[in-house]
Amino acid sequence: VQLVESGGGLVQAGGSLRLSCAASGSAFSINVMGWYRQAPGKQRELVAAITSGGGSTNYGDSVKGRFTISRDNAKNTMYLQMNSLKPEDTAVYYCNADAYPTFADYYSDSITDYWGQGTQVTVSS
Repeated sequence: VQLVESGGGLVQAGGSLRLSCAASGSAFSINVMGWYRQAPGKQRELVAAITSGGGSTNYGDSVKGRFTISRDNAKNTMYLQMNSLKPEDTAVYYCNADAYPTFADYYSDSITDYWGQGTQVTVSS
């Protein structure tokens, strides 16, 4: 599974951006997907996650009420709508997917963690 993020850029505080993560390649099943971010000198942190069917989501405390995660399984794409952006949201944003590469992996519950290359989001004050 290959993950490619897009949609990052420079935006003023209070503005909005929409990130996309396109998944390609073969996998028996893609399970939970999520967005993580890492600012300079800080650890990577969870931004938001979504289950395979999109029925359940989870957000980091710092983005609740401002960010919305969604996915379109028909397009193999996940999104992150970011509103009311703050300078502290500045970071490299990474797409993550937990997937079962083959049926044998699914049957044995052997999940693989995949990451994108990241996209820079910079929020100016």
